Amino acid sequence: MSGTLVLAGTPIGDPEDAPPRLAAELASADVIAAEDTRRLRRLTAALGVTPAGRIVSYFEGNETARTPELVDALAEGSRVLLVTDAGMPSVSDPGYRLVAAAVERDIRVTAVPGPSAVLTALALSGLPVDRFCFEGFLPRKSGERLSRLREVADERRTLVYFEAPHRLADTLTAMAEAFGADRRAAVCRELTKTYEEVRRGPLKDLAAWAADGVRGEITVVVAGAPAPSPQELDPAELARRVAVRESAGEARKAAIAAVATEASVPKRQVFDAVVAAKTAR
Repeated sequence: MSGTLVLAGTPIGDPEDAPPRLAAELASADVIAAEDTRRLRRLTAALGVTPAGRIVSYFEGNETARTPELVDALAEGSRVLLVTDAGMPSVSDPGYRLVAAAVERDIRVTAVPGPSAVLTALALSGLPVDRFCFEGFLPRKSGERLSRLREVADERRTLVYFEAPHRLADTLTAMAEAFGADRRAAVCRELTKTYEEVRRGPLKDLAAWAADGVRGEITVVVAGAPAPSPQELDPAELARRVAVRESAGEARKAAIAAVATEASVPKRQVFDAVVAAKTAR
């Protein structure tokens, strides 16, 4: 019988945030795959845990090579615990390859839920939380970074990013260019740690603040794009969207209603745009 892969969330700062089950898993796992074995040792010491199993490193540099070894251990019946430096494995951290390989071998995968910088920053940001998307780390090169940001400039959901402190000022400046200088945002620094700080304000102000240098682990939360006002909408674009839906087999009445909803305009305005487009032909 095959073993079990356990993805364990670790504290993002304060060790006291660790759930009791994490300590139990650390003490009993056959193999612990850790992104940083030194940080793992510090965590187990803080929790008063002595791991009984074998500890191996599992980080970006050896993830591809070590995954087959861990899958073989799982196939032989081992309980493998995967921990990263902070937060949940696979969320901008090692883990995805191992989970995918275990699933392919029909090996059980479970999790010990733990703190997440994504959700913690989102909750503290003061920005809308009903709909959001996690964008992870942006590209390091300035051109690629700006291009990626422009791709989501019209995204209506709140956006969450991770960023390195030495790139924060450049990233906030690029965000101000792509999203608009007055777009609201929050920079969450050192969450749950001694020097926790949340800076909120327009992107232009946050970029100016970060220019002096910022330390610590950073999560950036950015408000989604505002809904376009009716007077800014192009009737030809409304008609085009209806036509696209009709060509896909949707009834005109339903297509008009759907476009009106997604564009936040009255259905009559979309209907008039469709009529005008037909008349202009």
